[in-house]
Amino acid sequence: MTHLNLAIEHWPLHSPFTIARGTKTAADVIVATLTDQQGLIGRGEAVPYGHYGESTDSVYAQIMAVRDQIERPMTPQELHQRNTLPPGAGRAAVDAALWDLHARQTNLPVWRHTRQQPPHTYPTAYTLSLGSPAQMATVAERVSTYPLLKLKLGGDNDIACVTAVRNAAPDCRLIVDVNEGWSLEQLNDYAPRMADLGVELLEQPLPPAQDTALDGYCGAVPLCADESFHHSDDFATLSAAYGYINIKMEKTGGLTEALRCAEQAESMGLKLMVGCMVATSLAMAPAFLLAGRAEYIDLDGPLLLRNDRPEGFVYHHGYMSWPPHSPKHTPLWGYASD
Repeated sequence: MTHLNLAIEHWPLHSPFTIARGTKTAADVIVATLTDQQGLIGRGEAVPYGHYGESTDSVYAQIMAVRDQIERPMTPQELHQRNTLPPGAGRAAVDAALWDLHARQTNLPVWRHTRQQPPHTYPTAYTLSLGSPAQMATVAERVSTYPLLKLKLGGDNDIACVTAVRNAAPDCRLIVDVNEGWSLEQLNDYAPRMADLGVELLEQPLPPAQDTALDGYCGAVPLCADESFHHSDDFATLSAAYGYINIKMEKTGGLTEALRCAEQAESMGLKLMVGCMVATSLAMAPAFLLAGRAEYIDLDGPLLLRNDRPEGFVYHHGYMSWPPHSPKHTPLWGYASD
């Protein structure tokens, strides 16, 4: 038997973070902790997302309703095969905790269990909150030596914002995330202008319900599905206009399904972005195992927080590295036992 403990944690942001749908000032996360009879511990963190009908309270209750099944215990694969929890933040947190515990019990890190590349240092996108052109340019200038910037758009001055960022950070690669904030007319108008400004990728320009309108899209900037893609069931209805999918643990329901999605996407010729919600390094860790397979890595959530976990990832000038072992802190996630 294992023991499951759940906690709701509140992590303030260092400044308000705005996207097309609204503004947030803190990350409220669910942390699942599993302890086995030998005292070994596995942890997982996920962000309940209101846009998908979740809250910390609803996800907490969802997990507690199947607590007995989780404690029997089970493997990450069984969690998915038995559909113990639906895809979403609850399953993602428990899935991560199961993988973490399994790594410690078997004395093998999760990347070996899942046959992924060993963790390296990778460039991650640094996300600029939606704001005025001047506000976004100020931030862009501060991080102008970073390799990749991701611009949140969906406002009234999108072209002006991208132009201001490009002028402030002429050497940075740029990708854009609209969070469903455009119409088809705006997409067709903006895409060529974005291409001229060096934008490499447009993420989720339209709401998913309007994706059929994308079927004739042949713009110069490739499209990436975010809100339109959650888990492997969505491949059947995914618009052919998308050349990329954004895999997030909270959408797939954890690493187990994320790996399945990555394999299926690759077999279909789709390219990968691995993304995140705003959360601590504990939530980034499972997603980081997919970094070696992704064209774009967007795992900068901890950089938006006032403070991260002390055992978190090392971020330096737009690059992120797996946290080193430290006798002062419990290993973050997915390690073999010491």
